[in-house]
Amino acid sequence: MTLAVYGGSFDPPHVGHVLAVHYVLSVGLSDRVLVVPVFQHALDKKLTPFDVRLEMCRQAFCTDERVEVTDIERSLPHPNYTLVTLERLQALHPGESLRLIVGADILPETPHWHRFDEVKRLAPLIVLGRAGVASAEAPEALLPFVSSSEARTWWGRDAAPEARRKRERLIPRAVRKLIEERGLYGS
Repeated sequence: MTLAVYGGSFDPPHVGHVLAVHYVLSVGLSDRVLVVPVFQHALDKKLTPFDVRLEMCRQAFCTDERVEVTDIERSLPHPNYTLVTLERLQALHPGESLRLIVGADILPETPHWHRFDEVKRLAPLIVLGRAGVASAEAPEALLPFVSSSEARTWWGRDAAPEARRKRERLIPRAVRKLIEERGLYGS
């Protein structure tokens, strides 16, 4: 069995995240996917509270029993590193081979990751191409160009009609509902 690990801030989760997970499962790159929201950003970037992002992820990924959202990062030391998360997951899932899902946009950052060679050894990468990201190491773009940073600007009284259209096309319905119910991102 192969368990793909997909970590990130997910602030908020968008269709690019959902499509990435379903692509990996549909083409057989993994038998299951574990979605791992970060508890605290490695670069101290301000994030929506962890429990809210966890719930948004559960709403975004609830349609497939092969996908599990975990709060494992809550119990790990802070700041945490991907390698530590993978080591803990390997201990919790000893009979499964780990893989790590990353978007092509992450590749330029990997030289700065903590012990990246060990990360790749423990969980070989599944690199997914993303529209708008050109890299010799990246495969063909499969995912739309959408970012959580941009998505956070699509709410609020002053949101332009185009922003409203984007959030309706690029943020899962259940996540939009949660954002609006909780008044996140100025909604």
